[in-house]
Amino acid sequence: MTDAAAEPKVKRLYRSDVRAARLRLGRRVRVTPVFHTEVAGPDGPVAVTFKLEYLQHGGTFKVRGSLNALLEARDDRRPVVIASGGNAGIAAALACAMQQRPCTVVVPESAPHTKVAAMWANGAEVQWFGTDYQEAFRRATDVAAERGALQLHAYDLPAVVAGAGVVGLEIEQQVRGRPPVLVAVGGGGLAAGIAAALGLRGRVVGVEPKGAPTLHSALAAGRPMDVAVSGIAADALGATRIGTIAFEIAQRYRITSTLVADDAIAMAREYLWREFRIVVEPAGAAALAALQTGAYVPEPGERPVIVLCGANTDLGTL
Repeated sequence: MTDAAAEPKVKRLYRSDVRAARLRLGRRVRVTPVFHTEVAGPDGPVAVTFKLEYLQHGGTFKVRGSLNALLEARDDRRPVVIASGGNAGIAAALACAMQQRPCTVVVPESAPHTKVAAMWANGAEVQWFGTDYQEAFRRATDVAAERGALQLHAYDLPAVVAGAGVVGLEIEQQVRGRPPVLVAVGGGGLAAGIAAALGLRGRVVGVEPKGAPTLHSALAAGRPMDVAVSGIAADALGATRIGTIAFEIAQRYRITSTLVADDAIAMAREYLWREFRIVVEPAGAAALAALQTGAYVPEPGERPVIVLCGANTDLGTL
């Protein structure tokens, strides 16, 4: 048997799946606004559109996916378990609170206190286990089996990716033309969902820290592969491997990968606060960093969309 034959079949997601997620979510999530402006680039001002997704409930796009998964499995009322380095746990806790369901989040020891506090605030039980996401995930799988619970995945579950993709449908309605969409990549759920929403008519550029190149490494190798993870955005973009769903969509819809350094992410984050009084976590500033450093150069007349995807951060780090 070949390796390809041994690999599990990946469910393909399409625009129709994302549209179904939008109908399912309805008014339970916010339609986040866009903001047309200019930012400082390496050779002068650059016209951009910010998608202000950090204003989403829970300060993260991930609530869209978690809630969509629970609504899709509405007849399954089991308690929920998820492994998370931060935002996925906040999203699952919030989604469960909306549905009045118990939620347990297993986090690695490195999980930021700010994010753990948000999980507690939304009623979740939090367990610390292991030093990285993969160890926490294995523990969450054991907990789900022990308790007969429904296990959500932070980024590699069809309903989670489809829910995140609703961001793409909103951008399509809010922005004229078909500009490229720059979005941070960790496990790849948001970039994949947006690409599925826009289809071949759109263009999605994944932006990754050099210390966590999950998509970049997978595209180079032709398959998902484990990478060592480090850096300032590791708690949010700390997946050690691109999701199988995200990788399939990246190949089908030609998502590209751009790498940025930690100092560029930190500078972009500080710039957003200084110039716009926008507070995002490092992962939320990664896409802007690609534009400001010249890692991504817009075509003449092009106004790229920059997704500011998360705001769960310690204000003292600005």
